[in-house]
Amino acid sequence: MEPNPEKGYVALLGWSLNAVEAAADFDRRYIVVAPDWAEDYCKQHDIPYMPWNFERLNERSMEIAEKLKQQGVDVAIPLYEETVEWAGAINSVLLDKPRLLGQSMLMRDKSLMKRRAQLGGIRVGIFEEAHDRDDVIRFLRRVNQTLLKLDGDPNDPIHFKAFDKAGCLGHRVIRTPDDVDAIPDEEFPALIESHLDGWEFAVEAWIHNGEICFLNISEYVRLGYSVHVPASPELEKYRDQIRQQIEKLIKVFDIDFGFVHPEYFVTNDGEMYFGEVAYRPPGFKVFELLERVYGFNAYQALELVFDPKTTPEEIKAFFPREIVDADGYAGCFGVYPRRRVVSRLEIPEETEDHPYFESHELTPPVQETVTKRTAFGTHWGLIYFRGEDPKEMHRLLKRQEELDFYV
Repeated sequence: MEPNPEKGYVALLGWSLNAVEAAADFDRRYIVVAPDWAEDYCKQHDIPYMPWNFERLNERSMEIAEKLKQQGVDVAIPLYEETVEWAGAINSVLLDKPRLLGQSMLMRDKSLMKRRAQLGGIRVGIFEEAHDRDDVIRFLRRVNQTLLKLDGDPNDPIHFKAFDKAGCLGHRVIRTPDDVDAIPDEEFPALIESHLDGWEFAVEAWIHNGEICFLNISEYVRLGYSVHVPASPELEKYRDQIRQQIEKLIKVFDIDFGFVHPEYFVTNDGEMYFGEVAYRPPGFKVFELLERVYGFNAYQALELVFDPKTTPEEIKAFFPREIVDADGYAGCFGVYPRRRVVSRLEIPEETEDHPYFESHELTPPVQETVTKRTAFGTHWGLIYFRGEDPKEMHRLLKRQEELDFYV
């Protein structure tokens, strides 16, 4: 599509082929800022590109903001966790808003974000920072002492989360001192927090001029394994309450534009607890799932809400109506081998023959021995489903946990 010179010029930080394709098919000028390995692909496909190493913070770090400013770029959009701080730093220069850097650092440090939420009157569980294993053991003991556990009672779990990793990476559930011994040194310092009993879910909210343009609730069937959109009617009944929570989050974190992906718990008595918030697209291809049921491109939606030249009229015309315009339910399941040794990929017949089954992106195993899953681990690929009945979608995603895809 021909870019509209009246509209903003955006920089995509990081690499996502779906984001690049969406940008190429949209009416904004764009440039991809990605590591060196993306250069050949960008040259072959005429993708505007600028190389940058996001892993290295040094005295040249301001250079990227200056280069983009000279090119006339209006705003930078982070595509994954490690580029969030870079986007904050760059946008503080491009938009002349120094506070954006501090805001992005809040979004990257799980302990800081919890404190900020708590200061703003948002409900959070008990949490502390852990600098070594002794801190974790002390916290585990103290939490269970507070819960009046007796000798011999099983411990209530605590959660251990690396400060700045995305989603399930570096997330461990700790029940015993033995679990603490398994934590590698490089995951410290970290956030430790009490376990919240409740229904965990995620939200995706596009924000423009401090207002929510579109809000989706993603329902986890099992955290780290499966999700579907939109949420089931049982979870959607909390939508008004969830919207109020997001409005509070926008106010507390001083968010004027962009996209947030927070996680919450709703307890049996209907109380909402804040888990964490990210300022980048979610994992588990939720953007792609949303397109399957709503028809809008969530990456183009990112460009819209980040672009300072977007008008309220454009926003109104772009986004569908929440829930009303959803055409069924789309879900995906992250496959992780259940066996220690595998030799081939074999999609179970009951999965492939199910009317909701759409596609998968699993590949044959490159090694026979499956490495032990640490923390929540990383899935080997996703399977996609789409159908009309949320109960059947839920049952189907749950069932996949019991099946072998690698044998």
